Amino acid sequence: MREVTVAVFAGGCFWCTEAIFRELQGVLSVESGYIGGETVNPTYEEVCAGGTGHAEAIRIEYDPELISFETLLEVHFGTHDPTQLNRQGNDVGTQYRSAIFPQNDQQRELSALALVAVNRSGAWSEPVVTSIEDASAFCVAELAHQNYFGRMSDQPFCEIVIAPKLAKFRKIFKDLLKG
Repeated sequence: MREVTVAVFAGGCFWCTEAIFRELQGVLSVESGYIGGETVNPTYEEVCAGGTGHAEAIRIEYDPELISFETLLEVHFGTHDPTQLNRQGNDVGTQYRSAIFPQNDQQRELSALALVAVNRSGAWSEPVVTSIEDASAFCVAELAHQNYFGRMSDQPFCEIVIAPKLAKFRKIFKDLLKG
């Protein structure tokens, strides 16, 4: 039986991050949801209002024999702006923060090493502000938010924001894509 491992990342709008990670070889599933807040079972509206402390995030199940946590970190840092504090583009608030929620000590250590490496790489002119936060309960978002791009790709937000991000991702990470 194949080993399945979990990773949880926040990098702005979960519609964008979910669409990206769904395309990676070795990724078995991606769920949009909320993590890092105080409210039990928050709704999308509550999280968007900014008062729950949650981040929009994705929970990834992956096969570590096909893709490593380090590669997932590389994609995470390479597909959003980790220098923007509590925002991604026009989405502003702590719910859009850049964060990693390690599921174990090894992921915490690898995340810390990756954060140092990204800051030293010179890839960003500003310091990376991605936080490494304790993995609290992950609350799966409402069904309307799951596979949003896959279901709603003809919507203006998808065409204007997500499609260009996906095109850039596919060009940079083409060797990691499924089939």
